[in-house]
Amino acid sequence: MNDDHPAADEPAEAPYLRLLARGAPAEEYERPVLRARADGAPVTRLAELERAKRLALRVRDELEGRRRREAELSALFATAGDLAGLRDLDAVLQAIVQRARSLLGTDVAYLTLNDPRAGDTYMRVTEGSVSARFQSLRLAMGAGLGGLVAQTAMPYVTESYFDDERFRHTHTIDSGVRDEGLVAILGVPLALGSGVIGVLFAADRRIRVFEREQIALLASLASLAAVAIDTANLLEETRSALDGLGAANDTIRTHSAVLERASEVHDRLTELVLRGGGVDDVAAAVAEVLSGTVRVTGTGTGGEPVPAALAAAVARSRADGHAVREGDTWTAAVTAGGELLGALVLRGHPGLDPVDQRTLERAAMVTALLLLARRTAGEAE
Repeated sequence: MNDDHPAADEPAEAPYLRLLARGAPAEEYERPVLRARADGAPVTRLAELERAKRLALRVRDELEGRRRREAELSALFATAGDLAGLRDLDAVLQAIVQRARSLLGTDVAYLTLNDPRAGDTYMRVTEGSVSARFQSLRLAMGAGLGGLVAQTAMPYVTESYFDDERFRHTHTIDSGVRDEGLVAILGVPLALGSGVIGVLFAADRRIRVFEREQIALLASLASLAAVAIDTANLLEETRSALDGLGAANDTIRTHSAVLERASEVHDRLTELVLRGGGVDDVAAAVAEVLSGTVRVTGTGTGGEPVPAALAAAVARSRADGHAVREGDTWTAAVTAGGELLGALVLRGHPGLDPVDQRTLERAAMVTALLLLARRTAGEAE
């Protein structure tokens, strides 16, 4: 038996139940009444079929609404799942825009974000767009339908964009919209707290009236997009903070190592002085700690005279009171009471940090003290 050809003795609801069972389109629900009228069915039978048709269409609309809501909830859950495993912000935003276009059945969907540094708004993600000009739009703050949405933090919809005077039209925006061929546009805010960071749009290339449920669905997707952006920003801030902490930790470890070396040199030099060590012992201790070779020069130290090549460096060190560098050589003058006794020359360590440099300078002071002590002992003898 055909769905649209009910038997005369079967209940009036029967053909409509069969139509509901196979998910027939709404226009097919007229056929049982038309066929019964063509067969000469009595008025009472036609009335029963009309009542059954209206009930069936109500049931069909309810079922369609439930299927649509299930699809919407499924899309929202899927988007929330994407956020839970957020790895790539671009991929999440692209998925949100794709779902907006699919669920609302629009020709195009797109998302814009505010750029506080540039003081404007730019196109972030598009789906269904065919115009390169439209995809690269940058808009002045407050301009166009998106500007109205951002200013009021409320959804706005226009059935015919170019005929709508509620928002400020600009040549740039109108040219992009015209190039894309858009007519009906729905925009909802991407809100974080009390601020708006962008707008999510769904648009058609024909006049269209968007229903309340569709506006609410797009607003839900916009909320998820805002969460995704906020989460990505927090992750980036966290990564930057961790990088900063890592760098600070490395710096602390480096300084700790340098301070430990300085403390080690201080302890060894003190021990040398107490047990009567000589200037060669001082040079050996400094060379070991600073990982280089140290030579003691100057007749006052008992060694060879200061080479002519180092005379300028020794003079600068004596005048400044600090070790000086020339190439990979550090030179620290050994002086006592303004008298130049010689110099400590460190080679093989071109990158001394301030603490290591100070260590070499202290070794020069200890060398001067040892020389003075030796001279005093000789005079006493």
